[in-house]
Amino acid sequence: MTLSLYDASVPLFTASLANMRAWLDKASAEMDEAALIEARLAPDMRPLPAQFQMASDSAKNAIGRLAGIEAPSMPDTETNFAELKARCDRTIAFIDSVDPAAISAGETREVALRFPNGLGYRWTGRDYLTGFALPNFFFHVTTAYAILRAQGVGLGKPDFLQHLGPPNLEAAA
Repeated sequence: MTLSLYDASVPLFTASLANMRAWLDKASAEMDEAALIEARLAPDMRPLPAQFQMASDSAKNAIGRLAGIEAPSMPDTETNFAELKARCDRTIAFIDSVDPAAISAGETREVALRFPNGLGYRWTGRDYLTGFALPNFFFHVTTAYAILRAQGVGLGKPDFLQHLGPPNLEAAA
């Protein structure tokens, strides 16, 4: 059995975005939102909202590029948790709306990514997903998690992996 591009992308993107959404609920129950919204790990890093925005962009743009369609534009205007959660929801809705066959058909499609300075990269869809899109997405997911943890939000590994649900094996006798 082969692992399709759909299987290697959509479940990971949607589960992680749903997890991120839940982190904001936990954070708002424990701390003042205003104290967290401008938090960052280092002075030269972007703040919490930007990590959510870039994770969203990474996921939706990856799916769009793989499927050969335009991903929806989402201006980076979120300034509070409600708006960040709504962005997660919109991103998940877009990803879930794309035909799995269209995503998987992008395995050999050329994906070119140009930066504002004109430089960039060119890959096959498969190499783009595994070499850039997933690592970039998880960089921003992990950074958002780390910002919240560093600010004192009581998140742990089960929150990062909450999409797994409770363990499904019984303890050995």
